[in-house]
Amino acid sequence: MLTELTIMYLYPLIYRACSRKAVESKKIIFIESRLPVLSNSFSEVYKSLNQDTDFTLKSHFLRKTFVSDIEYTKNCIALIKDMATARCVFMDEATHIFARIKLRPETDLVQLWHGCGAFKKFGYSVTDGKFGASQRAKTRYPVHKNYTLATVSSEEVIPHFEEAMNLKGKEIVSATGVSRTDIFFDNAFIDFSREKLLSILPEAKNKKIILYAPTFRGNVESASAPDKLDISMMQAELSDEFILLIKHHPLVKSRPSVSGTFAHDFSDKMSIEELICVSDICISDYSSLIYEYSLLEKPMIFFAYDLKEYFDDRGFYYDYDELTPGPVFGTTEEITAYINDLDNNFDKSRVISFKKKFMSACDGKATERILKRIFGENFKCQ
Repeated sequence: MLTELTIMYLYPLIYRACSRKAVESKKIIFIESRLPVLSNSFSEVYKSLNQDTDFTLKSHFLRKTFVSDIEYTKNCIALIKDMATARCVFMDEATHIFARIKLRPETDLVQLWHGCGAFKKFGYSVTDGKFGASQRAKTRYPVHKNYTLATVSSEEVIPHFEEAMNLKGKEIVSATGVSRTDIFFDNAFIDFSREKLLSILPEAKNKKIILYAPTFRGNVESASAPDKLDISMMQAELSDEFILLIKHHPLVKSRPSVSGTFAHDFSDKMSIEELICVSDICISDYSSLIYEYSLLEKPMIFFAYDLKEYFDDRGFYYDYDELTPGPVFGTTEEITAYINDLDNNFDKSRVISFKKKFMSACDGKATERILKRIFGENFKCQ
C-alpha cells in the first residue's frame, strides 16, 4: 500500500511542486535504474553532450532491487525533484516513477531502450502472461505514457515497440538507430578492444575467440545464469585453436565459476561492446546482443536448450528458428561439431539479411540523429 500511495500521490505531488521553477535549458538527466554506473545505452549520448561545456549533465542511480525500499524511494524522490527543471531526461528501461506524473511540456523524456531489434516480448505485449504484469496494473501504472521519443534500430521493429509501449499512432517510436551501436563503426575503438584483451589475457594472441553471452533466467529481481554449457567438452574439442570468454548478463549476481586456461569469465573485465569487437564467433540464446553482433557480420550460434520453457514464459515477436541468423542447438556436442567445421558451416548471407532487416538505421550516426531530433537540426555533435 505504501508503494502504491507513493507512486499514485507522493511522486506527482513532489513533481508538481518542484516544476513551479523554470526549466534549466541546458540541464540533462540520465536515469540508471539498477546499475551503479551508467550503462552502455547512454555512453555515446553522454560523451557527445559532455563535450559541450554549456550542458549540465546529471546522473541518477536508483539501484532498484539492489538497495532497501526506503533507500530506493529516496533515490526516486531526488530524481523527481531534479528532473522537474530538466530540459531533457534520458532513460533505457521503463520505471513506475513516471506512471502518474504528467511531465511538463518543456521537458523531453527520451527512451533509448537497452536492446536493439525486437526479440523477446515485453510491456503490453505480455499482458497477463507469466512474465508480464496484469492489464489492471498496466492501466493503473502507464509507465511509457510520457515519452517524447523512443529510439529503435529499424523501421521493421517500430510496430512491436508501439505495441509493447502502448504508443500506437503517436509517432513517438522512431527508427533513428540505437545510439550505443555507433561504437562499432569506430576503428579506434575496435583496435583498443583488441589491445585491452591482450593486456588482460596475453595467451589470446594466437587464438580465435568464442564469446558466450547468454541472457539471464528468471525475473530481473532474482536473475540467474544458465549453466548447461559443457565447458569441459568444449575444452577437449576446441582448446588448440580457441579460447572461450564468458560475459554474463549484468543483472546476474551469482555466476557459475570457471577455471583453467580455456574458459575465462570476462563479465567484469571488458564491456560487451569490447567483447563483440574482439570475438570471432558468438554463442548466445535469447539475448538482444545478437543484433549488435550482426553489424560485424560474424558467425553466431544459438544455445536454446530450454526454448520451449523460455517461450512459454515470455514469447517472441518472431518465430525463433526463422529469426535466428545462425544454427539453433540444444547440446554442447552440436555446438563443438559446428565450430570444428566453421568455415564450411557458416552462412554469412543469413547474418547480412538479418542485419538489413533489423539494424538498417544503425550506421554509426545514430547519436547525431537522436540529438538533432531533440535539440534541432543545427545541433552539432562534438
